Amino acid sequence: MQETSPKNSSTASRVWSEIWDIIKFLAPIIIVVFLIRTYVAQPFIVDGESMAPNFHTGHYLIIDEISYHFHQPARGDVVVMRYPLDTSRFFIKRIIGLPGDTVLIKDGHVVITNPANPKGYVLTEPYETQATFPAGNYNNVTLKDGEYFALGDNRGGSSDSRTWGILPKKDIIGHVILRLFPISSAGIEPASLKSFEKPATN
Repeated sequence: MQETSPKNSSTASRVWSEIWDIIKFLAPIIIVVFLIRTYVAQPFIVDGESMAPNFHTGHYLIIDEISYHFHQPARGDVVVMRYPLDTSRFFIKRIIGLPGDTVLIKDGHVVITNPANPKGYVLTEPYETQATFPAGNYNNVTLKDGEYFALGDNRGGSSDSRTWGILPKKDIIGHVILRLFPISSAGIEPASLKSFEKPATN
């Protein structure tokens, strides 16, 4: 029968005490990181070219998941969203139409009409390199509460609200607040635009 000496017992006790101290130190950090990843901010990697030339495959983004609980998405925000027709898939798009807007695509431009601007506004999109044309049955759409119209910047190669319809707010995961990679394109709120409209001309 093997015996344990007091010295060995003391060593084992000290080792377990140190392990327990490490666990107590790491556990709160792991919990905080988990909560942040789940409810506050989350990384995403772009896969596809629907937002070119502003975002490309491999771009590493951080998504703010909490701020839209306190304010509504804004026109021009770049968001990560669940594809409404298959919520297991994630898309990156730009918010173009807001609740109360009527969105019309005309002569290669997006025209926004709403109660505050009954004559309409033509969106001027300085990041855009292509004309915008209808791609499905969703043109001249009026948005209700909690509904958004989202487009990819690569208008000739994007599956967006022109083809699959309105974007419910519940499917918006969060706002792209940071691009970490590539380093040459790193920045805060990359490609978001706060003012890009002008009165429509007759």
